[in-house]
Amino acid sequence: MAGTCPPGRAGSYPRHGRQSKKAAHHAGRARGAACRCAHRTGQAVATTARASRVAGALLQKRDPGGRAGAGPEHRKKVRYQVVQLLRVSCPHFCLRRISGVLGFSRQAYYQHEMRQWSSQEREQYVLEQVAKVRQEHPRIGGRKLYSLLEQGLREQGIKMGRDALFSLLAAHNLLIRKRRRKALTTFSRHRFRKYPNLIRELTPLRPNQVWVADITYWFTQAGCLYISLLTDAYSRRIMGFAVAETLATVHARRALEMALQQISKRAGRDLIHHSDRGIQYCSQEYLEVLAPYHIQVSMTENSDPLENAIAERVNGILKQEYLSQQPVHSLGEAAQHLEQAVFLYNYKRPHLSCDMQSPNEAHGSWGPLERRWKNYYKPPVPVSAK
Repeated sequence: MAGTCPPGRAGSYPRHGRQSKKAAHHAGRARGAACRCAHRTGQAVATTARASRVAGALLQKRDPGGRAGAGPEHRKKVRYQVVQLLRVSCPHFCLRRISGVLGFSRQAYYQHEMRQWSSQEREQYVLEQVAKVRQEHPRIGGRKLYSLLEQGLREQGIKMGRDALFSLLAAHNLLIRKRRRKALTTFSRHRFRKYPNLIRELTPLRPNQVWVADITYWFTQAGCLYISLLTDAYSRRIMGFAVAETLATVHARRALEMALQQISKRAGRDLIHHSDRGIQYCSQEYLEVLAPYHIQVSMTENSDPLENAIAERVNGILKQEYLSQQPVHSLGEAAQHLEQAVFLYNYKRPHLSCDMQSPNEAHGSWGPLERRWKNYYKPPVPVSAK
């Protein structure tokens, strides 16, 4: 019979009834979604219409000269003024919905927003960043300063080249001036053996290939102090250091022992120790520390500082950029300041001779490093005898 339930299919009609309820539920949800979509569409239409009206009103404004201000530059400015007004007046504002009406993308708007630095604001921001860097590196030079600031300035949408930074620093009296005072630290007229120069034509290509040693002076409120340094010639990393009130050999030996703790005796066989011909480095007390490591000894052959140029340069960096302005009233304070200066130099300061890496980063490298500085020194040409 029509309308009767076939055998074995009892309960089919109730099941169809449940499906009808589910379909009705889905239909209700669809109607709700349609209502919400229409509401959003109405909001979008209202926002778009309001944007058009605001843009039209602003385009009708005239500039102070009395001419209609509807040129390309004026229209571009009006676009961003409209967005700013709508952000305040429309609670459901969405930039994506009106970007087509105003003729630019969201990306273009945000890029424009990042560029809206006035010249005074830009300079003030750069000076603030310079002050932060010089809290740790008080006398860092302009090139290294630019290397540390360049990435951060780009992220803020500030375009400033190296020369512009130099001009800004000069205008605010922030360029670093070198201080030149000299004290005698090398006494080479002694009875000890002097070794030949083994690194005259050698270019280091790996860490722990050549170490350079030197002693420099440090004028403080506590008097003249002496700093012994041992530096890796490849990475410019300071391997050992010591500060004392005298030029006794024991203090240079302390710096050497600090450096040797960082290598094995096997690595010492391929290492050259280079220094001047001062009595400290020629003495048996110093050389007996090198002997167990089988380290080769090299020394300068005359009084030309270019024969130990790397050591001389590191001396100048530590004193001019970190130590010269520190108040020191005791040897203990001097040791603390020196330790902090060595840490900042090794781990944070970019180096022009190490492809703008810090010495500690360069110490993990291998092979030639790009040099970012130019050598303007021209050796004198010998006059041939007629």
